[in-house]
Amino acid sequence: MTPASWHASPKRDALPSIDHPTGEVRVPVVLYDVDQGQAVVPLVLSRREAERLRNALTALLSPTLVRVSP
Repeated sequence: MTPASWHASPKRDALPSIDHPTGEVRVPVVLYDVDQGQAVVPLVLSRREAERLRNALTALLSPTLVRVSP
């Protein structure tokens, strides 16, 4: 297993959860070596990290506004 071949994907049918006292968000992910699942681990984000990730993903996935000249 070389680091260049590793990647992670959200675990299918598993929802993120939040630890309300700490604000931590946990996202179950599967670690892969090429396309072979190796482990299921939680991606643990602070509330601030989760908000930044949400904002970045929203910006990437939102349609781009195109100005139209009158």
